[in-house]
Amino acid sequence: MAIVLGEPEVDGLGEAVGVLREWQYEGAPMQLHPGDLGWFWRSGAEATAAAVRTWSRDGRILAVGLLDGPGLLRLTIAPAAHRDAELARQLVADVTDPERGVLPEGKVNVEAPTGALVQDLLSEHGWNTDEPWTPLRRDLTEPVKDPGVRIEVAGPEQAHVRAAVQRASFDGSTFTDGLWHAMAAGPPYADARCLIAYDDQGDAVAAVTVWSAGPGRPGLLEPMGVHREHRRHGYGRAITVAAAAALRELGSSSALVCTPSSNAGAVATYEAAGFRQRPEVRDLYRPA
Repeated sequence: MAIVLGEPEVDGLGEAVGVLREWQYEGAPMQLHPGDLGWFWRSGAEATAAAVRTWSRDGRILAVGLLDGPGLLRLTIAPAAHRDAELARQLVADVTDPERGVLPEGKVNVEAPTGALVQDLLSEHGWNTDEPWTPLRRDLTEPVKDPGVRIEVAGPEQAHVRAAVQRASFDGSTFTDGLWHAMAAGPPYADARCLIAYDDQGDAVAAVTVWSAGPGRPGLLEPMGVHREHRRHGYGRAITVAAAAALRELGSSSALVCTPSSNAGAVATYEAAGFRQRPEVRDLYRPA
C-alpha cells in the first residue's frame, strides 16, 4: 500500500494524539510527545489541526508531524518504522517539495528521532545539522522529595496567574488566560497539570506545565519558566522538582525535558532537580 500524507480535521486529532501516546516508551529517542500538541493547542483546535500532518499506510498512522512555526516540522515515527525505507523516502519527498503542503521554500528545519532513516536520507539530499539540544531525564521510580516552596495546581481560577508568570518568564510571550483555557480544553490536557510556585510573600515566582502520556510512559515538561524578577533563588529547581512529583502522581515512568545546549543555566537547573543529561540531538535544516 502507498504512503498517504494526511491533514487531519479537528475530529481526527484524537487519533494523532493516541498514537503519540503509544509511541512513548522508556529508552526511546527524544521525540514529539502528546504534550507538544497539548501546548500548541493554546492556539485553538482548528490551528492545531492545521499544523498537524500524518503519514499512513493501509489506514495505519506511521508518522506524525507538527508544524511548530512556519519553517519547523517536528516529526516522529512509529517505533517499528524508524528504518522503513518506503516511509523514509516519502517523508523526504514531502518535506523537500513545497507543493506538498508541508514545508515552504527557503530555510526550513526538520526534527526527527535520532537513528531514523529519514535523517540519513535528508543528509544525503544536502540537509545540514543545526545547533545542539540537550535532552534530560529524571527517573520516577522512587518518590520525589518536597520542593521546599508552596506549589499550587492552577485551575481555571488561576489561569491569569499562570499566564502572567509565563509572560514574565519568556521575552515576547503572548500567553493569556484565554489561551490557557483553549489549551485546557484540548484532549491532551486531560492528563496534564499546570503548577505555580509561590515565595514566602505569596508572589507567583515560577510555573510549569507537565504532560503525561499515560501510566508507565515518559511524561514531559513543556514549558517551565521563572519570573524574571525572581531568578537566582532556586525557584527553577523547586518548580522542576514539583513537576517531577506531579508526573509521578499521574503515573509517568520518567520525566523528560529538552533545552538548547547553549542555555547552560537551564541545563544546570534541570540537573539540580535530579535530571540527567542524555546524548545531544540536532535538527536538520535545508539552507535558504
